[in-house]
Amino acid sequence: MSEPTVAEAIDTIYASIRNDNEDLDLHIAALKAAMAREGVKEATFETAKLAQPNRQGRKLMQSYFKKKGVAIGFA
Repeated sequence: MSEPTVAEAIDTIYASIRNDNEDLDLHIAALKAAMAREGVKEATFETAKLAQPNRQGRKLMQSYFKKKGVAIGFA
């Protein structure tokens, strides 16, 4: 099995969020590894695809990902 790209890892995180955050920490770790391989400093998520697209939801997500060592932004 090949390593996921940043885009694939982000897609799995969207799916995890839709499924009550199922295996979210594993998907964040995969995203972090993909970002390191590809030299990406910040992952960008589409606000419309989030479960809570409001400011509070974005800040909560940003804070959680920061604790895991992943910088994220929103488009």
